[in-house]
Order: sequence, then C-alpha cells, then structure tokens
Amino acid sequence: MNIQIFGSSKCFDTKKAERWFKERRIKYQYIDLPKKGLSPGEYRSIRQKLSFEQLVNTDCKAYQDLYMAYITPEAAEEKLLDNPQLFRTPIVRSGKLVTIGYRPEVWETWE
Repeated sequence: MNIQIFGSSKCFDTKKAERWFKERRIKYQYIDLPKKGLSPGEYRSIRQKLSFEQLVNTDCKAYQDLYMAYITPEAAEEKLLDNPQLFRTPIVRSGKLVTIGYRPEVWETWE
C-alpha cells in the first residue's frame, strides 16, 4: 500500500490521519499542501474521484479574499492550484483511491 497524505501542519484532521496510520504501522508519505501544493497530474488524479466542491474549503479566509464564489469554474480551478490553502485537508490517497477528511472507516478497507 502506497499512502500519501496531503495536509497542513495546522489541521487537526491531518494530525489525526497521520496518527491513525502510525498506530497501524502503515508507511505513508506526508506532503505539506501549503508549502508544496499539488502538481497538475496529482490534481487531475484526485479530481477524477472527487468533485471540485468536495476539494474546496469554503470556510477559509482565502476563499473570501480570492472571491472564489464569484468566478467561473475554470478560473476557480486555476486559483485552486495556485493557492493550495484553499484545499480541504487531509487528502489521503492510495493509488486511485482518494478520501478527504478523517475517514478511518474507509482506510480500513484499503488493502
């Protein structure tokens, strides 16, 4: 199993997800979203499984600052890639399987 956790060090759900995998001795790769962001290829792979609405954190300050609610869907996707703080975290990926948020009930089925 090749697990990737895309998250933020300030996000409690990201910390809980990391702890969940550590407790089960499952190796994972942590990617700090605010610092590294998502590559266009990773984004396309994740976007195939999750909708744009599921990926965007509408409660964050950057969402209002960038006027995300008032721009076209194409421009919104471009802004999302340029501003990784807009993503909901954690995004947990194992191959083609993807979840958003703390979802241990789903991760248990990934074997």
